[in-house]
Amino acid sequence: MLIVGLTGGIASGKSSVSARFAARGAEIIDTDWIAREVVRAGSEGLARIVTCFGNAALTPSGELNRAQLRRRVFADPAELARLNYIVHPLIRAMAIARLEQREGPYTILVVPLLLESGMVDLVDQILVVDVPVMLQRQRLLARGDAAGEDIDLILAAQASRAARLTAAHDIIDNSGSLASLDAAIDRLHARYLHRAQYSTEC
Repeated sequence: MLIVGLTGGIASGKSSVSARFAARGAEIIDTDWIAREVVRAGSEGLARIVTCFGNAALTPSGELNRAQLRRRVFADPAELARLNYIVHPLIRAMAIARLEQREGPYTILVVPLLLESGMVDLVDQILVVDVPVMLQRQRLLARGDAAGEDIDLILAAQASRAARLTAAHDIIDNSGSLASLDAAIDRLHARYLHRAQYSTEC
């Protein structure tokens, strides 16, 4: 069955887009959810992070201290690489397991770091949710996810907007109205249903 890899920069609106595809009947596998599972309290992933980064990576209740770890790894590319070396294989393995159980007409695999994580081989085509970098900054500041200097580090650690657009088979511009977003999703949903049906028949 057709697997569409949905990606985009931080604060581009990937969750909103995937929720709209889900409402139209697509099956959604979101690696953001998987990423939380593989580092939950008591998991192998969390134990490996603590071994690598120390107890400072934990909250007092024994969960992953996301804010502290994010500040640490985005300030040091080597530290980020160490973290990715731990979590990316775990995320990939669980994503593959979920894909093997999929039942929908087609599947949207949401991977924020699709290009960076080496998971492109799991998808048939790439859908990029795109917004200007200025809008990413505005959204991050508005929702309080990061201070101004942190935003620069986060953006620098991700694939560039140009790289994502070059890799894309389909692009959704999420800088406009909800009506225009829904129209774009309707068009793609119809296209993906048609392609999924054709692939099944062949």
